[in-house]
Amino acid sequence: MPRTTPNMNDPRVGLKAGLFDAGEAILNLRMVSTTPPPAAFLGKTNTDLAFLGNYVFQGSYAGFQVWDISNPVRPSIVKEFVCPASQSDVSVYRNLLFVSGEGMEGRLDCGAQGVQTAVSTDRLRGIRIFDISDIRNPKYIGNVQTCRGSHTHSVLVDPKDTQNVYVYVSGSAPVRPEGELPGCSAGLPSANPNSAMFRIEVIKVPLADPSKAAIVGSPRIFEGLVAPPSHGASPADQAEIDAAKARGAFIAEIMGETMVLPDQFVNMQLAQVVRARNGTGAPTAADSATFRAAIPSLIARMMGGEGGNTDGPRPGPNQCHDITLYPAIGLAGGACEGYGLLLDIKDPANPKRVAAVSDSNFAYWHSATFNNDGTKVLFTDEWGGGGAPKCRADDPMSWGANAIFTIENGQMVFQSYYKLPAPQTAQENCVAHNGSMIPVPGRDIMVQSWYQGGISIFDWTDPTKPYEIAYHDRGPIDAERMEMGGTWSVYWYNGLIVNSEIARGLDIFELVPSEYLSQNEIDAAKSVRYEYLNPQGQTQYTWAPSFAVSRSYVDQLARNGGLSASRIAAVRTALSNAESAAGSARSSALTALATQLDGDANGSKDSARVRTLAASVRELATSSN
Repeated sequence: MPRTTPNMNDPRVGLKAGLFDAGEAILNLRMVSTTPPPAAFLGKTNTDLAFLGNYVFQGSYAGFQVWDISNPVRPSIVKEFVCPASQSDVSVYRNLLFVSGEGMEGRLDCGAQGVQTAVSTDRLRGIRIFDISDIRNPKYIGNVQTCRGSHTHSVLVDPKDTQNVYVYVSGSAPVRPEGELPGCSAGLPSANPNSAMFRIEVIKVPLADPSKAAIVGSPRIFEGLVAPPSHGASPADQAEIDAAKARGAFIAEIMGETMVLPDQFVNMQLAQVVRARNGTGAPTAADSATFRAAIPSLIARMMGGEGGNTDGPRPGPNQCHDITLYPAIGLAGGACEGYGLLLDIKDPANPKRVAAVSDSNFAYWHSATFNNDGTKVLFTDEWGGGGAPKCRADDPMSWGANAIFTIENGQMVFQSYYKLPAPQTAQENCVAHNGSMIPVPGRDIMVQSWYQGGISIFDWTDPTKPYEIAYHDRGPIDAERMEMGGTWSVYWYNGLIVNSEIARGLDIFELVPSEYLSQNEIDAAKSVRYEYLNPQGQTQYTWAPSFAVSRSYVDQLARNGGLSASRIAAVRTALSNAESAAGSARSSALTALATQLDGDANGSKDSARVRTLAASVRELATSSN
């Protein structure tokens, strides 16, 4: 059953701190390998992952790394490409690699020296495009600059368009000066119809000549939305805010929430104040006072609150963080600051909003994941922005969590929350983050990262009762202070669970059977193979007929009492006998079993699963002919 309070007796509580020697807790997983970053990336922030064949592309604030995982016990580094930018999130398609850049330091030439001026034609904020035909020698073939950069992006392969791919860009930085990129301006669209805020960008990439990639649409998918409800501070946060005010820290109101501004952000802004007065050296007390007075207007500009008429309700979101594209069902899930959106993406260049939800328990809608048949969608709440501890014992279990919705008649209907059940310390950044579905037949199972909360694998087949079935966690990096680390993103890929560890490199895991998951279910999941996988793209998976798939349904019926123990035993015997047979004898035995199961469904408390089992056995019979 879902927990309403954290479990203080969990083995993850009290793990020893350390960088590469932290204490570990693991359940129903096997660690295949853990590999530290190469020297050029050590101490940098690892970010998201993309997959192509036997290769893993790992983004980093320093650039990107390419790993060969054909031998998952010993992943080998294929390429270290130093090209600093934040966040350097990655996606792949065929011979193309796309990399996001948003921060002020990214350069068009990939130089490591950064950009020192407020306006510069050397700055890269947008999408870099690489040709990876020779994966050991990526070629930088172009970029598409955007007014707000690219915090993240999503690659859409339109089944109706084989000549192009589309990239949806989510940019969250302040709008660039027009002197740096012509056509960029800020403000509310009601006052400035050309505002670069309150929209996303759609880039069209011709596969025949990717260097001609260009923006083909800037849809305003937020029209009509107003600022959503928000929650206050948790008990732990309020204590931190009071202490921060007492020591003179910089405080801001962001989307209705009082927050202590991170040191990195403060230092960057103070440096700009010093440069604005043509000063040098460390900021003075007067510089600090200038910045403190400017905080409200600075935050307002970043969040779209300035420019034009502000009478009436505060405007809603002016950006998305992640947009998860699911072309097989024609929908995308937009995690957009204060809202979760459903988008119609049948026309790739012109996505349209079809539904929107908000929730006062959510602070920052971060990412979305659909279940395989598209009847549910899960949104994550990155409360605190990923750099704060939000899994403490006195943090509410519905804050910084996942919200699960069913999709009914094109609308989203809330069902429940899921949050990491093990409390973490105040020295561990922890909140819901990136993950993916695991292709177990008949179930909705997801693997998800929680920064220094580690990895959690949970079942949300019943959207009202999600529950954890496996995990891995390490102790904090530092026992005395919060150091950024943990799992940025973790994905299932061709039988492996691959984790991008912010500070510690690359981890690879495998599932092991347990009371929650059988070997048959694991084998059936491993039968699903991807050619490539991107973090914000979902491919609808199918299972070829196999005994493992049929036995998965039998194991599920045994677990939930959908058939009696004697009937389960008989079905298992029938499947074993059929597997030992061959040709027409096997087909006949399976057809007879499927017919019996049709009859069993009428008296089962899980008749739908029995019918699914019967259909899988019948498909197996057909494939045996």
